[in-house]
Amino acid sequence: MRIIAIITFLGVLCTNTYSFGNTATYARVSTHGSLRVAFQDSTRKAAIDSTAIDTIPVGVVPAKAIISKRLKSKTNDTDVDKLSTFPAVSLQQYLKGAAAGLYVQEPSGEPGTVQNMFIHGTSQPLLSARELYATQPLVVIDGVPMVQEHPYAFDIQQYKFDRIGPATNMLAGINFANIKSVEVLKGLDGTAIYGPKAANGVILITTKSAGTRRRITFDTYAGVATPNAVTTINGRFENNFRKQFYNKYTANGSFSPNDNYPIFLSDSLSNDYYGPANWNDVYYGSSAVYSVNASISGGNELANFRFSLGNTKNGGVADKTNLDRYDTRFLINMKPLKWLAFSAMVNGNRIIRARNRNIRDRLAQINYIPDLSTPLTPNKVKYQQYLGQFGSGFDDNKSNLVNGYAKFAIDLGKFKFITTLAIDYNEGYRDIFYPRTLLQTTNYASNYFGYNQRATIDNVATYSHDINADNKFEFTLGNTFQYDFHRYTYGYAYKGSNDFIKLNLLNSDPSKPEYLTPTVYRSQLVYKFLDKTRSNVTSFYGKVDYSFKGTYNFSLLLRADASSTQQPTDRWYYSPVLTAGWDLKRDFFAESKSVSELSVRGSIGRMGRFENFDNYSQGPQYSAFIGYTGNLITPGYNGIAALARPYTAGYVPYNLKWAYTDQASLGLDAALFNKRLYLSLNAYYKHDKNMLLGVPSAAEYGYTTVIKNGMAIRNTGVDAAVTGVILPAGSKVSWTTSLNVNLNKNTLTALPGGLNQIAMGDRLLKVGSSVDSYWLLNNQGIYNTDAEVPSVGGKKLAYNGIALKAGDPRWQDVNGDNAITDADRTLQGHSLPTVSGGWNNDFTYKRWTLGLNFYYNLGRKLMNQEMANRFDFYNREGVNDINSARDITYWEKEESILNTLFITRQVL
Repeated sequence: MRIIAIITFLGVLCTNTYSFGNTATYARVSTHGSLRVAFQDSTRKAAIDSTAIDTIPVGVVPAKAIISKRLKSKTNDTDVDKLSTFPAVSLQQYLKGAAAGLYVQEPSGEPGTVQNMFIHGTSQPLLSARELYATQPLVVIDGVPMVQEHPYAFDIQQYKFDRIGPATNMLAGINFANIKSVEVLKGLDGTAIYGPKAANGVILITTKSAGTRRRITFDTYAGVATPNAVTTINGRFENNFRKQFYNKYTANGSFSPNDNYPIFLSDSLSNDYYGPANWNDVYYGSSAVYSVNASISGGNELANFRFSLGNTKNGGVADKTNLDRYDTRFLINMKPLKWLAFSAMVNGNRIIRARNRNIRDRLAQINYIPDLSTPLTPNKVKYQQYLGQFGSGFDDNKSNLVNGYAKFAIDLGKFKFITTLAIDYNEGYRDIFYPRTLLQTTNYASNYFGYNQRATIDNVATYSHDINADNKFEFTLGNTFQYDFHRYTYGYAYKGSNDFIKLNLLNSDPSKPEYLTPTVYRSQLVYKFLDKTRSNVTSFYGKVDYSFKGTYNFSLLLRADASSTQQPTDRWYYSPVLTAGWDLKRDFFAESKSVSELSVRGSIGRMGRFENFDNYSQGPQYSAFIGYTGNLITPGYNGIAALARPYTAGYVPYNLKWAYTDQASLGLDAALFNKRLYLSLNAYYKHDKNMLLGVPSAAEYGYTTVIKNGMAIRNTGVDAAVTGVILPAGSKVSWTTSLNVNLNKNTLTALPGGLNQIAMGDRLLKVGSSVDSYWLLNNQGIYNTDAEVPSVGGKKLAYNGIALKAGDPRWQDVNGDNAITDADRTLQGHSLPTVSGGWNNDFTYKRWTLGLNFYYNLGRKLMNQEMANRFDFYNREGVNDINSARDITYWEKEESILNTLFITRQVL
């Protein structure tokens, strides 16, 4: 269970807004620490009133779609005014706890790292980065679908903790000072218009437009992020912690020289390990958090513009990590004719990120494991000397993001036509040099450049027709052409001639035979990679909306989608979606003053789910990887390329089909007691079917798996949102509270070929069980003596054929066969919550506001791998393995050490 609170205090401090021709809007200045404090001018009502004067449509305005809006769930909206005062740098952080049905997962607190969003659970078993990518919702800004960094680069990584390159969250480039509204679309009633890419939901963002009055605004907040206190430990604590196990469970009943004991704990007089553990003074520290934004806008009814600039810095509290973002945006609208309008926008961002210096992440990046027997010392003097070695190298991470559109619109009254040409492009650079002193006399250099781009052509025609006052129709026809392209170049090298030349220099004379060969690094130790992937999508759709007396509303959408990532025999998929709504207020409570709004709605439909990876689109294939033990990703030797079958990736057969999702929902929305109480309830059913999965097979041909259709996962649950105006805004003191909650359950309903279960390494997929559970032996403690180990017929309980003894885990023999095997493993815990949501409160006194915001998740039961590794010291000591890497936080005491007793021991 996890509950986090955010407290915000708002009031009058300063106003830095200049306006010509209308009332000023507000500016912000805030201070942020462990208690979040902000100050804000409360001229919001005047700003809203003046905005109404300043929103004459000049550019391209989408069709109103009145009937469709009546069918929309009220749980979709978020409070942008609150979001704009929250000092976060990513869209995910802004939305955490803000919308029912959306769960945000932050694997790291490092600024700018990749974060995951799940709407109504997961549609895939989360086995790797591929599945995480395939479960993310589509982000749409002003009608432009955003492209994210593709995980295909993980294919060349031996250790898959972070993607090669800057690994920056692309959604950290969104500046919420430019945002007008945010909606979270969850069911097919809202997402079907965006097609198969929206099968996981949609985050719909609308930015601020230009106005017809001249206006200059300045917006800023500033503060400090402070770390929490930690308890550090040194070698004495670790020595005492370990010896209690040695004294109890070793063969002689006490520690002896024959036992595996680390050298760094053997000398109790060593000040490096047994002296002061004050490394936290260097590792943790306060950091600045600020954002500065300015904009200018103006124009008239024929043309207007808006130009903005912004800079945001978000510092981490550990290892001097931080993120700097610079952004600019320009929007222009023109209306040369009464029936013709044009809009164009371009937005640019640059993100510079200082990353952590963790040992595990660094070794995973360089694919080189040095001697790990001696960890970093907890003494801050020694630790500072270690950090000083990074000064002889560099780790530069930069990302550039550009997106924009050009829209043309024809408005002939009832008939409207809009065409949009849009592009979203982002690129990343990472240049690294680590000196010899960090890698046991081996230096390392690498260079990465990669980009992702999406070009979209979207055409929409709408026509509204009223037969009479009671019967109204809205017709929509549309088609979309979308082109995605991802590419990277990557190279790394070992053992440069010295630490002063930090670049992988090449011979540049094309007339010489050694042209493009390295001069500083040996060619045998230079590794180069180039890869790209592309996909095209073509879509056509038609939608009919019908309203009878404004009380009964219906919508039917039919669409056809074709994707280049599907095989030629199954390029197209056809999808129907039906939505209906009933305004109960009009029929039953028309005269009621206590019932302001009351309606029910429902939807049912099917949508295709195309494959995100192009290597499934053409059947059997070849791979360029011919790696060997120690370097599994080598594409060749000494520059000589080779081809082989992708035996470990799986055999791709012909006739793979589209996956699809069947969804249904039923909801109720109400506003009661003169709109003092708002209620929204939505029950949903989401069944993703016919998905691809690698099934263990074809071993006789050298393959580990065969890719097949047939996996199905069902998510069911309820979204609920309640908002209450406890004290109305008209008085000096006001109080508004809102609560949103999501209950979700996922179940694996089918596997390819009718299988009931599939074991994949340390994961088990079992029909009828959840897909986010861990496959574990049930540990019931430790055997304290050999006599405690059960026996049958004089034969001791065994683990994989080896008899257990004192000091070994007391694993439950589930099937009672006197042997601990995989058959005794059970599915336990959940990596995703079963209940999640947020609770927000706003208290106002005159022009001061106090905000209390909580977000929570319940039902997650995670495996604490870090703690398990700590108790598994016997097996991990002195082993040169990436999982044995110990960062400086190894010398940080967790309370779990005091009340947890779990140890695994390797039986030889």
